[in-house]
Amino acid sequence: MGTIAVNGTTLYYELSGSGPPVLFISGATGDAGHWTEVADALAGEYTVLSYDRRANSRSPRPENWTAAPVDEQADDAAALLRALDLAPAVAYGNSQGAIYLTSLALRHPALLRGAIFHEPPYLAVTSVAEEVGAKLQQLVGEGMAEGGPPMATELFLRWVAGDETFESLDPELRDRMLGNGEVLFGLEIDGTNAYRPAPDQLAEVRLPCVVAAGADNRDPAATHHWFYEASKWLADGLHAPLVETPGAHVPQATHPRALAETLRPILGKLAASQRFEA
Repeated sequence: MGTIAVNGTTLYYELSGSGPPVLFISGATGDAGHWTEVADALAGEYTVLSYDRRANSRSPRPENWTAAPVDEQADDAAALLRALDLAPAVAYGNSQGAIYLTSLALRHPALLRGAIFHEPPYLAVTSVAEEVGAKLQQLVGEGMAEGGPPMATELFLRWVAGDETFESLDPELRDRMLGNGEVLFGLEIDGTNAYRPAPDQLAEVRLPCVVAAGADNRDPAATHHWFYEASKWLADGLHAPLVETPGAHVPQATHPRALAETLRPILGKLAASQRFEA
């Protein structure tokens, strides 16, 4: 673990294992600690890199930083791979991190051997965009009124991951996550909500890609089936296979060892720059 100055900011990162490099990009709350157990499971075969995204947790907020565009987040990840001499790598992005990975694959394909996109929240392409958007706006508004960004973040995390998952988080990790609410809702969310790659952009991606979605979200009656729907949209656009991971939206928290086992054959193919067939 350490910190490094890249792309006009300082990023905290964690590095473990040996073998082909794998980069994990976190979604909302942006903490490297989301991947600790997954990294432990993979470190015997891979060099695993995770990091606190810009201005989250142990990565300090840059001076005069007032917006968090998606492309900047992608450029941060690219600069980190270059600075640590880990390119080309396989990258895995979860949720909001999968949106940042989309931009990374479009802007810096030479730095990647392959990409795995887990449940990117491209809400606008789903059949419940208005309904879910209104629910989120209400939930965040109630949280802000009750306890500011930390409470808004807690309500959001309980909604997206479930009460049991939230309560089971490592207390130090959970505290850091709640402390990132101001960045999430004040800066990041507008950028990710506005970002959607055009079909012709996706069609130009030549990297071996896999899109993943939680098995528990496959049922159209599932509360968060829309994540599965958005994943299907991205898989179709990339002409990539859609694979299922254990659990729902945050398998790194609910099923870390099983997630690592699911990823192992996929990583093996992508690390060799080969396409994975589901």
